[in-house]
Amino acid sequence: MEKRYQVFVSSTYEDLQEARQEVMHALLELDCIPAGMELFPAANADQWSLIKKVIDDCDYYMVIIGGRYGSIGPEGISYTEMEYRYAEEIGKPTIAFLHKDPTSIPAKYTEKDEKNRAKLEEFRNYVQKKMCKYWTTSVELGSVVSRSLVHLIKTTPAIGWIRADQMPDPELPAENARLIKMIEELEYQLSSISNTGPKGTENLAQGDDKISLDFEISNHMFGGKTKVEKRITTWNEIMKLLLPRLIVEESEGKMMKTLNDWYLQEKTLGQYEDSAISQGSLSQIVVQLRALGLITPSIRRRSLHQSNIHFWTLTPYGNTVMTRFCAIRKNPQI
Repeated sequence: MEKRYQVFVSSTYEDLQEARQEVMHALLELDCIPAGMELFPAANADQWSLIKKVIDDCDYYMVIIGGRYGSIGPEGISYTEMEYRYAEEIGKPTIAFLHKDPTSIPAKYTEKDEKNRAKLEEFRNYVQKKMCKYWTTSVELGSVVSRSLVHLIKTTPAIGWIRADQMPDPELPAENARLIKMIEELEYQLSSISNTGPKGTENLAQGDDKISLDFEISNHMFGGKTKVEKRITTWNEIMKLLLPRLIVEESEGKMMKTLNDWYLQEKTLGQYEDSAISQGSLSQIVVQLRALGLITPSIRRRSLHQSNIHFWTLTPYGNTVMTRFCAIRKNPQI
């Protein structure tokens, strides 16, 4: 979104017309909006109120000081100085451009009144204690203004102005606020889900509750005759065994192999025998882990030849439970 800055240019007028023209060109080349009320006869309170309003609306303020002090206002100082001090008072970013050698200015462009010359000198001394630059010719002033304003914009960013047709939808801030609140609520819910299981799971078998698993033993010597052996364990044991393998994802086939390898740790098969957990027992485990809020179907896409294979992965809560079971605790005796 393109932004333009409005710059109040303050100075005496008749003696600095050429200098002001260079400054205006420099500002326009920077896509800035020049403003300056010294072109109007600031001779009453109403006009001064208008000047202050324009300064209020500007993003930056600059004053050009040559050889004249300017028209005196009701406070006994020139309107140029009044504008400068007002810009300072309201915290407007300001910069002054002082003629480097006032003695070289033609006499017709300098103060004739001794009191005003003294006030001009005091004003110069005052602004030199602030941010200021120096110039000699009008062309040089235009260049100095360009460089100085670019630096001021970078170091002191202002609000600026944008075209009406580039303005965002007025309802957008409210919509953004609504979406931010929704995100915060969802993040809170996600955080809660990662620490607690779904409602009602306290009535489901888990922890040290027992489960009986069926393993089918096939003997190839007798025509593939099968017998069923039972293995009783706990749900905690099943979780310790399977959950770490589901951190990314795992197919039901590999889950079956993991359970079968676990079973064979305490079972010796004959030469012509092999074993496999029954499909019914595997389904029972999958359904229970899902009901406890520990696993969920993997959403990763599968190739066509794998479309009939089911993959499972941990939920946020399942990851919390897995970490609780499998993380190594400190051993104070080591």
